[in-house]
Amino acid sequence: MKKPNYSHEKRQRELAKQKKKDAKKLNKATKGATNEEEATGNES
Repeated sequence: MKKPNYSHEKRQRELAKQKKKDAKKLNKATKGATNEEEATGNES
């Protein structure tokens, strides 16, 4: 029986975490930009 490659599993978890973090950051930035555009559009 092969021994598990824990470093590979850890790397995959880290990549998944980073991907999720980037997606959240992008979503937050997009949402923030949308809110700013709406706010400036409503004031005028």
